[in-house]
Amino acid sequence: MAKEGAQRAEETEQMIEKEGGKEAAEGGAAGNLRAGDAKEMRAVVLSAFGGLNKLRVSKKAMPEPQEGELKIRVKACGLNFIDLMVRQGNIDNPPKTPLVPGFECSGIVEALGDSVKGFEIGDRVMAFVNYNAWAEVVCTPVEFVYKIPDDMSFSEAAAFPMNFVTAYMMLFEVANLREGMSVLVHSAGGGVGQAVAQLCSTIPNVTVFGTASSFKHEAIKNSVTHLFDRNADYVQEVKRISTDGVDIVLDCLCGENTGKGLSLLKPLGTYILYGSSNMVTGETKSFFSFAKSWWQVEKVNPIKLYEENKVIAGFSLLNLLFKQSRGGLIKGVMDKLLNLYNTKKIKPVVDSLWALEEVKEAMQRIHDRGNIGKLILDVEKAPTPLVS
Repeated sequence: MAKEGAQRAEETEQMIEKEGGKEAAEGGAAGNLRAGDAKEMRAVVLSAFGGLNKLRVSKKAMPEPQEGELKIRVKACGLNFIDLMVRQGNIDNPPKTPLVPGFECSGIVEALGDSVKGFEIGDRVMAFVNYNAWAEVVCTPVEFVYKIPDDMSFSEAAAFPMNFVTAYMMLFEVANLREGMSVLVHSAGGGVGQAVAQLCSTIPNVTVFGTASSFKHEAIKNSVTHLFDRNADYVQEVKRISTDGVDIVLDCLCGENTGKGLSLLKPLGTYILYGSSNMVTGETKSFFSFAKSWWQVEKVNPIKLYEENKVIAGFSLLNLLFKQSRGGLIKGVMDKLLNLYNTKKIKPVVDSLWALEEVKEAMQRIHDRGNIGKLILDVEKAPTPLVS
């Protein structure tokens, strides 16, 4: 084992030296950034909260692992809708800018902090990061790092943690999904939506109702049982098929959909709010959109919940990990998910790969809801030349 670890460490160092030398020789932007100082790296920096023009790729000092941390040479990073909200400052208690966004990545272990066990230099890993993921190198506590299966690519690994853990926690830990139940999921074509559909397929006789933009229907029609246009009256469509409604509603939209979701719940059903994408209507934060969305939220009457035997819940994976210290719980969930991956029952859906310098275009694609599955920042990808 030690011999293999040393061999992989040597291979990793050779690969890094080779890539750094190649970029410097080519004289490209990435090469120039690395050539001056071996302790510097490229990173996507958010200079201030606002529009896409607040993002840029620039040099930053390379981090070194503290006690209990791993240093990872990043290969790919995941983009999530929460990243748009961070960019706008549309979240509770945002950190101060400038900052490096991003909460998940995959790559190769480059160094180990003191007291780190269970990993070796050269290991292929995926990780949660409390910001700073969109960079060539990240450091994160060992409890947030997981080894990648041999047949999983770096881009698939970057698409795996946030989406599948969120979907699994909501379905099985919060809502207790069981055989014969029914689920309504919004944004069925997105990363979490596709993860929900795949996990539901692992339980017998689960009916999945999904909403998505009409242009996505052909691509995702086989992943859900019943698919509706996101702009249609899905409440009546669901009730036409299931007069009693559904057992679980997964809502990433908020606003008027909260009341609609609650109205669709069967007795003992569970409504889970895990996002509020309806609040992001433009490139920058809009107080009007924020106020309108919350004004449309149906005021929840606890007595009515009691009388109708309904459950309302919320879920935030990032808060669970970084504010509520539930890394151990998430590790157990990741073990179950990786077992499902290894038995070929689930597989992350990657929409497209983007260079770090293309982060603005990638974010716009998420904002326009054009993606089917996950958008990935590929750290080694060169920007696509503009066609005149």
